[in-house]
Amino acid sequence: MRRPHLVGRDLNDLDAWLDGQEASTDEEQAAAGDLEQAVLAAFDVGGPLARLDVNYQPREQQLAMSRAVAQAIERREALVVEAGTGVGKTFAYLVPALLSGSRALVSTATKSLQDQLYLRDLPRLVEVLGAPLRLALLKGRSSYLCLHRMKEARQGAVFPDRRTALQLARVERWAQGTNSGDFAEMDGLDDRSPIIPIVSSTRENCLGSECPDWRSCYVVKARREAMEADVVVVNHHLFFADIALRDSQVAELLPSVDIAIFDEAHQLAEAGVQFLGTLLGSAQLLDFARDLLGQGLVAARGLQDWQGLHTRLERAARELRLAAAGPLATAGRELRGQLKLGWRERDLVTTLGDLAEVLALALEALAAVEEASPDFQRLQERAQSLRETALAFATEPAAENVRWIDVGPQQVRLVESPLDIRAAMREQLDAAPRAWVFTSATLGDDEQLSWFTESAGLQDARVLRVGSPFDYASHARLYVPRGFPKPSEPEHGPSVALLASRLARALGGRTFVLTTTLRNLQVVADGLREYFEQAGDALQVLQQGTAPKRALLQRFREQPASVLVGSATFWEGIDVPGDALQCVIIDKLPFPPPNDPLVEARVRRLEAEGRNAFADYFVAEAAIALKQGAGRLIRTETDQGLLVICDPRMAGMNYGRRLRAALPPMTPLNTEAEATAYLEGLRR
Repeated sequence: MRRPHLVGRDLNDLDAWLDGQEASTDEEQAAAGDLEQAVLAAFDVGGPLARLDVNYQPREQQLAMSRAVAQAIERREALVVEAGTGVGKTFAYLVPALLSGSRALVSTATKSLQDQLYLRDLPRLVEVLGAPLRLALLKGRSSYLCLHRMKEARQGAVFPDRRTALQLARVERWAQGTNSGDFAEMDGLDDRSPIIPIVSSTRENCLGSECPDWRSCYVVKARREAMEADVVVVNHHLFFADIALRDSQVAELLPSVDIAIFDEAHQLAEAGVQFLGTLLGSAQLLDFARDLLGQGLVAARGLQDWQGLHTRLERAARELRLAAAGPLATAGRELRGQLKLGWRERDLVTTLGDLAEVLALALEALAAVEEASPDFQRLQERAQSLRETALAFATEPAAENVRWIDVGPQQVRLVESPLDIRAAMREQLDAAPRAWVFTSATLGDDEQLSWFTESAGLQDARVLRVGSPFDYASHARLYVPRGFPKPSEPEHGPSVALLASRLARALGGRTFVLTTTLRNLQVVADGLREYFEQAGDALQVLQQGTAPKRALLQRFREQPASVLVGSATFWEGIDVPGDALQCVIIDKLPFPPPNDPLVEARVRRLEAEGRNAFADYFVAEAAIALKQGAGRLIRTETDQGLLVICDPRMAGMNYGRRLRAALPPMTPLNTEAEATAYLEGLRR
């Protein structure tokens, strides 16, 4: 039976609410379970959490969420919570989990959020609550140094460039002092660095107990600590990679936990879709070719034509990209999006067949020397898996799945995946009775949070919505310019840049411009530079892609007279509190691209069910993305700022009312003059 939906209300008078809490009835206290009462005591004015902050005051929204989490733990039920910015959702789910004494798994969206939980939030709470709990951090294999592969890399000396060789030397120096082997310890090492796949292991190339460095393996150590811990912090990708591959030991870990918590749950479905499908990428082929050559030269030099096989595999990877991308790739264009795949395209099917033949040759060569090293046995398994995948992609996809090609500037990926994570999550939820908590600041724009619950198979879960405690009406303004060019018109991008230049000039910088596409990002960034140069402004334009994300944010915080222009990665997970950021400009409504194969397949399914795909999918997706982008503006209760949405459909179309209602209750401004005056006031 579906649980009742609880909708949080805005907190208008904290003092009155606190008075009401002190006068709460004996019946309410008696109705609360032991864990719920312990949670209420922890969040009380004189409770342990007050010792973390001298200005601590209980928040109605945080208490509502923490009580619901405590109830879910006691009842072993599923709970979905949308908690607005400023609620303090991290403590709201961690405090009940820690006080319960039950074993808990906490999954986050990214490795950086994992580190924040494990290194900052959890240790502080464990100490202040006096809970003698063991904590563990578990990431995927690619996050840890593989000592064996590091040594093999030095002996084989196969590097794509000189910079990678220098990075290996840096990794070797760091390896002498690390205890965890977690690459996150290395300052300035980008997740996309080419050295990481060289000195880390994968499921395919790990030697397991046959590895000479097995006793010192950092992955083994991390997994052992996770199995012994009371609270384990993982990420969504690791969770689903294990469901698909049974590799990360989450499959062994999950049955032993009583509580599973997913923070930033709005990213759960897309993370799952990535890992519950099948993938064949040119990067996989190039990694295999590099490992084949390196190990061949180390352990079986002269016994096979390793260099010739390496060359043929590299050529096959290039041919795969050309055949997959089609005429656009041969014309020298970069395809940064997804392309629908014509599976009967003769060139692509032929290329996949040629690739399978090259992998068969690699299998023959490896079989001839397999006794020379355990690495050759693993290479055989990888070659066989790649060959089977290539042959599978040359045939029709499964009826319930969708296929597409993702072509980037350097590589291509052939993907087959389910449309959502419903089946996978239902299997997990039905496996054993435990508490499941899913939370985020954005999970839907209706009381049922159907955007999330439908795709995750959680329609029967208890749903709670708690609004933000921030006073948006007083501290934030919303401006939707009327008479603005439509996004389909060629002058829209330059017009966004022009308006952004005027508003940023009024504020003196401190502005984000969030674009929906990389093409718009370039148009707006170039336009801003041109307008600032023409006006003789000293404002600086920081553009996504010109430096690592962390470096751009650091420069933005340190240089107030700047405008940061970013696309997808800057729409969420960015925290710039205070007056460092007081204006966020969004170029257009973030509807999903209609020609995306996943989008097309989901639309077909909705229409087959007799539903309105535009309302139930496109508008719902846009509402979530818009809430995420707008969420960059107000990060604390004293922040002030202006949100600008440069899309006339927000004001003129019927669905614009629904999208405005999805946003926090900001005070609207009607003209650019009002917006400029507001920003000038903030600047003063």
